[in-house]
Amino acid sequence: MKMGLLNDKFAIVTGAASKNGLGKSTAKLFAEQGATVAILDLDQAAAEAAAAELGAQHVGLACNVTDKEGCFSAVQKLMETWGQIDILVNNAGITQPLKMMEIEPKNYDAVLDVNLRGTLYMTQAVIPHMRERKSGSIVNISSVSAQRGGGIFGGPHYSAAKAGVLGLTKASARELAPDNVRVNAVCPGFIATDITAGKLTPEMMETILAGIPMARAGEARDVAGCCLFLASDLSAYVTGSEVDVNGGSLIH
Repeated sequence: MKMGLLNDKFAIVTGAASKNGLGKSTAKLFAEQGATVAILDLDQAAAEAAAAELGAQHVGLACNVTDKEGCFSAVQKLMETWGQIDILVNNAGITQPLKMMEIEPKNYDAVLDVNLRGTLYMTQAVIPHMRERKSGSIVNISSVSAQRGGGIFGGPHYSAAKAGVLGLTKASARELAPDNVRVNAVCPGFIATDITAGKLTPEMMETILAGIPMARAGEARDVAGCCLFLASDLSAYVTGSEVDVNGGSLIH
């Protein structure tokens, strides 16, 4: 067996069924590096299909991250199958390009629930096991939008949710560090994925690229590489950090 950074590791990636998304790309890289991966997504068939693409030993499960019981039962199922969980990537997220005065209660609830509440629930679900084994790495996906106050695609409620993810990351990192469970965040800048596909005019694209010193949109694999670093033992002494993957669009 070829040496991989994640040999003998078991990883969960949420929201990883969409074809060109960050989660799918991360799951693929993890599998290539030797991990056994569970893809959690809303649709069982989509999750199973995405897992099958990675190889026979990988698992697809239906899970709505905003449902606490659902998160705990998905983790329980995986524990029965695998016996251990080493890595959690909280990737499930949604965005809405709304202006301040357009945010209705239902918009606020949807965006905060998936991005922030879902990250909390999934983290809660894996903590008892990781604590018991005194080992684990949790990677939360935030956004440059949280750091610079939006202005790319998501509305203010998206910025607020992703900023909440940063606060949650740091607080959980502090609390879990004595048990050797690490929690870090990745803050992608503008990445070309299904979420943004077809929603941007050429003019919008030009404006976005003008603000990126590296002069290109990010790709899902750019984010996956950082998730791999944070999931692996290469980052054994890194916790509570936020890693920027933005081509220089925010240097702070």
